[in-house]
This record gives sequence, C-alpha cells and structure tokens, in this order.
Amino acid sequence: MEFRSSVVVLAVGGVFGAATSLVNDVCSPYGTIGSRIVGSAWAWAAEIAEVASLLIGQGWAWAGLAVALGWLAGTGARGAVAGVLSLVAATTAYYGMDSVLIEGGPEGRFAGFWHETRFWWLASVAFGPALGALGAGIGRPGAIGLLAGLTVPVGATVQTIWLPSGPMATPAEHWARAIVLVGAAMVTSCVIARFGASLKGRRMSRDGSRD
Repeated sequence: MEFRSSVVVLAVGGVFGAATSLVNDVCSPYGTIGSRIVGSAWAWAAEIAEVASLLIGQGWAWAGLAVALGWLAGTGARGAVAGVLSLVAATTAYYGMDSVLIEGGPEGRFAGFWHETRFWWLASVAFGPALGALGAGIGRPGAIGLLAGLTVPVGATVQTIWLPSGPMATPAEHWARAIVLVGAAMVTSCVIARFGASLKGRRMSRDGSRD
C-alpha cells in the first residue's frame, strides 16, 4: 500500500474515532462538554450528538469503516492493510480523545488508555484484514461482489433490530433506528439491482455470442 494512501487511511480512521468519542461526550449529561450544555441554549447540540453517537458508535459502523476503506484501496491485499490501519487509527484516536476529555491530572487522564487500546488493537489486527479485503470485493461481478456489498447494510439492520429498545425509547433512538433501517434498505436495493443488471448483461453477452 502506498505511503500517501496509508496516510489517508490513518487520517480517516483517526477522524472517525475522535468524532465518535466527542459525540459520546457531548450527548452525555455527565460528559465534560455535555454536562456544560445541559439546560443551556446549546442543549439541541446534545440531541443531535445522541443521534450521531447511536449511528457511528455501533459495531457495524466500525466494521463499515474498515470495509469502506478496503473498497477504496482497490485490491484484496491493499484492502486488508487498509482495514487494519483504519481500525488501529480509529481506536487510538477514540481513546486518545477520551483521555483528553476526562477531567483530572495526567495520571487520571491516561490511566486506562493503554489498557483499553491494547485489547482493541489486537481486535483490529484480528478482524481488520478480513473486513478490508471484503470491502475490496465490493463492485466485483458475481456472488463475491454481492456478498461484499450486502455485508454492512445487513449487519447494520441485524444489530439495529436486536438492540434493546425499552418502552421509553428516546426520540434520538427512534431517529437513529429509522436512519439506519432506511439507509440499509436503500444500499441493499442498489447492491441487488446492480447484481441483477450484471447477470442480465452476462446473459445477453452469452446469447449474443451464440448467434
């Protein structure tokens, strides 16, 4: 994987991880930023941040990050590298931002950083290659491209449906569920339509070659 491409992947992963940590803090009434905007004129920002947190803070979104950057990388090998780098960068930025937002001295800020990141770095190395390589298969003809394209929307749908939602679900939870389900349905429809069009095109080419 080229150096410039690696830098882009690391940057995108870092922004994703830092943004996830930030919106988690903003939407929490106990967060460093969130606790200061509760009841203020900026309370609306916490509501938006809660929706964002429910979207990008889920496992399917982190898997989707590796898949998307693997797709942009192009080949399976480059996609595998992009999957690892993106998740490592996202994890580092997430817990780094968490450490910055935690109030207290340096020891309190970074006490859990290495403990948390070590586990998720290992997870990134374990699952990142498969997710990135899978993303590189998006757009390819046949069943491989179909399965690669359906992985993230199907995963998002399944996780969203299985997420516990009590009788007192917040408006943000309803919005997040609607956004995920509608978005996943649209992406799934596009992937299936493209697969159907590719099958039709291959049939037509075969029939034409027989004439």
